[in-house]
Amino acid sequence: MENLISLVNKIQQACTALGDHGEESALPTLWDSLPAIAVVGGQSSGKSSVLESIVGKDFLPRGAGIVTRRPLLLQLHKIDDGQREYAEFLHLPKKKFTDFAAVRQEISDETDRETGKTKQVSTVPIHLSIYSPNVVNLTMIDLPGLTKVAVDGQHESVVQDIENMVRSFIEKPNCIILAISPANQDLATSDAIKISWQTHKTLVIRHCIPG
Repeated sequence: MENLISLVNKIQQACTALGDHGEESALPTLWDSLPAIAVVGGQSSGKSSVLESIVGKDFLPRGAGIVTRRPLLLQLHKIDDGQREYAEFLHLPKKKFTDFAAVRQEISDETDRETGKTKQVSTVPIHLSIYSPNVVNLTMIDLPGLTKVAVDGQHESVVQDIENMVRSFIEKPNCIILAISPANQDLATSDAIKISWQTHKTLVIRHCIPG
């Protein structure tokens, strides 16, 4: 199983480098055939808190409005006890990050490089690998949070753009959905639960306090 996960990780890296990252296409792509866990939630639903709890590090940008504006392909690699944990970005292959505050900043900077420092969203993923003795070998895709209104500086289409992006990932046949909903929200009104159920596929729910 470990060898299989490692192989899938390498294929995902190759797909990302070659520009195959799950966008709508008239033809089947290799990315579409790979297994994936997509993390879905509304704005301020606690997605960042859940992912950081899994990793054991604060490494995701925080702030008001739509903070996650590009898919984040997060690959976790378990290393031996005693080894120093670090992170690597696919777009910076020769640089190891041991300061996870710098990881957070690089995610923000790389997002701005693609979107031109606007508040718009992009389907081009950021590929981040984290090596730590405190994680399990796992790959997840953190998607922009579902929203109902555009904020200042965003086009009105951003609401539908995000929904279309989320659907393009979760509707793939080999995708498992990790739907995040705040503990103080009625599940019946959760956008993450609603869009997940519409796919008629496997659904995993983590009920958490927003963070």
